[in-house]
Formats: sequence, structure tokens, C-alpha cells
Amino acid sequence: MAGTENGIVAGYDGSPASQEALDWAATEARAHGFLLTVCHVWGRAVPSDAAADLARKYGECVIARGVQHAQATMGVGDVQPLLVSGSPADVLCDTSASADMVVLGYRGRGGLAGLLLGSVSSQVAGHADGAVVVVRGHWRPVPGHVPRPVVVGADGSGASQPALAFAFAEAALRDVSLLAVCATADTANIRGGARLLEADFEQALAKCEADYPAVDVRRQLVQGAPRGALLTAAAGAQLLVVGARGRGGLRGMMLGSVSVAVLHHSPCPVAVVHRAAVEQAH
Repeated sequence: MAGTENGIVAGYDGSPASQEALDWAATEARAHGFLLTVCHVWGRAVPSDAAADLARKYGECVIARGVQHAQATMGVGDVQPLLVSGSPADVLCDTSASADMVVLGYRGRGGLAGLLLGSVSSQVAGHADGAVVVVRGHWRPVPGHVPRPVVVGADGSGASQPALAFAFAEAALRDVSLLAVCATADTANIRGGARLLEADFEQALAKCEADYPAVDVRRQLVQGAPRGALLTAAAGAQLLVVGARGRGGLRGMMLGSVSVAVLHHSPCPVAVVHRAAVEQAH
């Protein structure tokens, strides 16, 4: 079986959102031929050894249910459990270094009802290596309907190139078209900025088109703000792919404002691709 040591890692706590993420991850792992790792992290802040023992036993029950559920999609030999004590965000970020991608629900069991994005999902999306997929909204195929495209936000910057490569690979895997969206609003005050951005955008696309000639690519240049353009395009997509930071991102920022906005509001799963992902399976 190809892929990294942990393959695709699905964070699982038994909540409805993590169940959706596990289903998405199992489907993705089967399509890639990767191992699926079901990861459950039980809390480290426990008052006594007896409480820790109970927490661990509860975690064993949770992860057993997750593994059994995933095996229905993947097969018995293609799913492995990972039960760890500690901080969920820290564990998943550490595990991402030996994974093809990390997949999470938009909100875990401890999430508040009105919270748009859980703290663990937000931290992992910002700090993990490679690609992190936050599963939310629609993604399951609808029988009798044309499969939805993959949408990628690109601005021609170096930070967006790994996201483009990931998006092309996903479109090829799913045999769907790719919609590449480039918004020029941030260049309005720069002389010739829109033309330069468009040229960089085309050059970045050309690199990936050479590697994936079978992918049907559609371009969408928008004069509005990136987040609005991407969220509009995502309404008709099965997956939205963005880089961790775009052209305007500040050095040291783990996630740019556009990435944060789509993670909170996208109507479909969002893949946030960091630079390290370019060295992985994609």
C-alpha cells in the first residue's frame, strides 16, 4: 500500500462532525490506496490514576467504534487505530509529519453550539504539516447528478503553488473538472498589479497542467475580494482548496485571513495546504 507511515489520519471523538470526517477520510484513503489511521486523543488533565484509567478505557471504546465503521468502507487490513493521551491539537500536528493528510470535523464533541469552527480544527489547520482537510457542508455524491468540481484559490504566489498541486491531484483522482479562482481586489492600488497577478496565476496553472493534462481546468478571474469569490464558487464544489497564506499573508502568520474565512464559512470541505505538502504524496 502506497503512502506515508500513517497514511490519511482522521481525528475521531465519536461526535457527528468527526463521523462525517471519518467517512470522508475513508473514501479518500480508499481512492488513493492509502492506509487510514483513526486517531483518538484522550485528555491529559485527569485528577487521578483511576480517572485516567476510565478515560483511557472510554477512548478504547470510542476508537474501536471508529475503526469498525471505517473498515466497512476500507477493509480490515487498511485501517489502524491510534489512541494517544495528550492535547488533541498537539498530537494531530505531530502526527501530520508522517501522514499524507489530516482530516477533521469542523467541530468536536466539546464544541459549543454556536461555534463555527472548533479550536482543535483551527489549530491543526494552522500548524500541521502538509494538507489538513476540515470536513463540513456537502460532499457526498448525489446519484444522477454531474459530480461537483474541485475549486482552488490561487494568486500565483509561492504559497499557493502547493495548493494548486494538491487540487490538481484531487481533481484527477475524482475525475472531475477543476475551477481555479483568482481575485484581483487586493491589487487595486498597485500599478499594473492586476496584470502581474494574472500573469503569475497563468504561469502557476501552466506548471500543474503539464503534470495533469487530463484535468479539465476552468479559470475564473474575479475583481472582488478573494474570500467572497471562493465562498461563492464553493457553493457548487465538492472540495475547496486554499494555501495556508496567500500573497498578502504576513510572515509568521500560520493562516491568512482568506483561509480563516473559508474554514469558518465554506459550504463544502476545505483543504488547507502548507508548503510541506509539496514534498508528500501529492
